[in-house]
Amino acid sequence: MNKENKGLLEQSILLQKHFRYYLSEDFTSKRKLLIALHGYGQLAQYFAKKFIGLPEEYALLVPEGMHRFYLQGSSGRVGASWMTKEGRELDIEDNLSNLNQLLSSVMENHVFEEICLLGFSQGGATAARWYHQGPSCFQQFILWASVFPPDIEKPNQSEGNRHFVLGTEDPYYTKENQESECSYFSELGYHIHRFEGKHDIDSTTLLSILGN
Repeated sequence: MNKENKGLLEQSILLQKHFRYYLSEDFTSKRKLLIALHGYGQLAQYFAKKFIGLPEEYALLVPEGMHRFYLQGSSGRVGASWMTKEGRELDIEDNLSNLNQLLSSVMENHVFEEICLLGFSQGGATAARWYHQGPSCFQQFILWASVFPPDIEKPNQSEGNRHFVLGTEDPYYTKENQESECSYFSELGYHIHRFEGKHDIDSTTLLSILGN
């Protein structure tokens, strides 16, 4: 233990905190639900705009990461994140608890025939943990330009309807990384989808997956 921390014991206490999300106003008239978890530094209200033009039968639910911060300096644009390396285990626990409570709350007023969970970039790891905690809750899972969390058990190939999506010009992946990642997810039983583009949601690819 460092001298500065001598005699100190790290502890935690569970407190109540508001959890912000955006939900289609007419969601009770929809048969299906798409839940989309945003990437690092994004806000739910703006991420939701990437899903304009969903099929008529879909409602949209976009939760927001609990950790908001200024993207540059101490003022200006604000973004959100699901976690950092600090207090990671507790943040994972809180994320799953919050998301489960949110879905239960939404389902109190309407039961959907199908629920599709999508995780983009940093939100993909949180989405994967949520999906694999209870895959029977979701009829479809889309991991978009993200990684499979190393802290959860790898699924068997026949488990669920799962998809991995990656743009051909994604700056976070080298050409070699793209090939290895697609091969990795294919071995896990994910359907692989490629589109010409960067680190973003491609509406044509999304609609194709949702239409299957």
